[in-house]
Amino acid sequence: MHMLDLIDKKKKGKRLSKEEIYYIVQGYTEGAIPDYQISALLMAIYFQGMDAEETRMLTMAMVESGDQIDLSAIEGVKVDKHSTGGVGDKVSLVVIPLVASLGIPVAKMSGRGLGHTGGTIDKLESIEGFDISLSMEKFIENVNTNKMAIVGQTGDLTPADKKLYALRDVTATVDSIPLIASSIMSKKIASGSDAIVLDVKVGNGAFMKTLDDARALAKAMVSIGRGLGRDTVAVLTNMNEPLGKEVGNANEVREAIKTLKGEGMQDLVNVSVTIAGHMAVLGGAFDSIEVAEKAIRENMKNGKALEMLKTLVKIQGGNVSQIENPDLLPTAKISVPVIAKKKGFVHEIKAEEIGTSAMLLGAGRETKEDVIDYAAGITLHKKVGDEVTEGDVLCTLLTNRENYQDAYDKAQEAYDIADERPEHIPFILDVITEA
Repeated sequence: MHMLDLIDKKKKGKRLSKEEIYYIVQGYTEGAIPDYQISALLMAIYFQGMDAEETRMLTMAMVESGDQIDLSAIEGVKVDKHSTGGVGDKVSLVVIPLVASLGIPVAKMSGRGLGHTGGTIDKLESIEGFDISLSMEKFIENVNTNKMAIVGQTGDLTPADKKLYALRDVTATVDSIPLIASSIMSKKIASGSDAIVLDVKVGNGAFMKTLDDARALAKAMVSIGRGLGRDTVAVLTNMNEPLGKEVGNANEVREAIKTLKGEGMQDLVNVSVTIAGHMAVLGGAFDSIEVAEKAIRENMKNGKALEMLKTLVKIQGGNVSQIENPDLLPTAKISVPVIAKKKGFVHEIKAEEIGTSAMLLGAGRETKEDVIDYAAGITLHKKVGDEVTEGDVLCTLLTNRENYQDAYDKAQEAYDIADERPEHIPFILDVITEA
């Protein structure tokens, strides 16, 4: 088997076999195949694509390139969720205790944020003492005892994907549906859950800008999951503005607490309830999404969901008093109102611009080495569809940095104010249950 022949084969649009895909992934992971040949193959895949079977085999080859987490010691159906990334996306903070409050085990492995999107691990670490470095034994014990636990992703999962993604990033081959789908699903499959709910963000603040592209990605990932024996559902959600009203780590924890009390903003509540509902159905607790969502909303009203968040914080070493009194969470010293320059209606809030502004305030990382300021972030006072008068406060910047002018400019540019109220875009755009 020769790499040159395989590059030529895919260049001509032919199908790669399982043996050929495993040869490529193993050879590249071990350093036997050079970057320049894999770069050529990635570009061939970008233009010629891969069919469903090829994409599944690529996923499994990446899964088998490293460790696979064994969660068989956890009782019941283990359900995981994954978001493709958005601004103000604190859905995991809401969904984990919600689903656990229904008695469904949630064994969650999450990553850190980079760029304009925030990571769940960073948000939880804004809680004093919260430990995301549990041993596997403690992780499993927590899920069996309390129905939930969350840890950072280990460095040994899917090493092939890490190498391939780094190369895609510098060869303009990131935006390929089979390569995106196999990258995401390889990490989910290796993480050991029995069922997966995917939150596929769509819009200006998401990786997938159009509904058609997002639907194609969702179908590819559902096909991979179901083809590899995992019940998989993809929910397409609107990211044409930040989710909820808070952006930034401690700010998003505060908003998650309010949401679990039943006091959240409608967009965040609807997305969280929908995701949790599908997790509950896949976990076997309910036969229909309607019944599951009713039970979820009830646990938000009766306090069970918030109590589960307190339990999660307690069992992972965090300061529960910060959940009981969110004012104790990190708070920025400087707050700067961003003022509307004209009247009208908020037509659009460019989520990516808001995310970049928050990063410049200290809430995110430009490089992996950057240190996050947990108190930094942005509070949105006006959302899409709201009426605005000149001089109104659109949002407030929260920071400990004296130089915030670039962040201010970004936040103001993010708001598009027009004369007429925009057409409402649903929070849930589609649900994909079959490839």
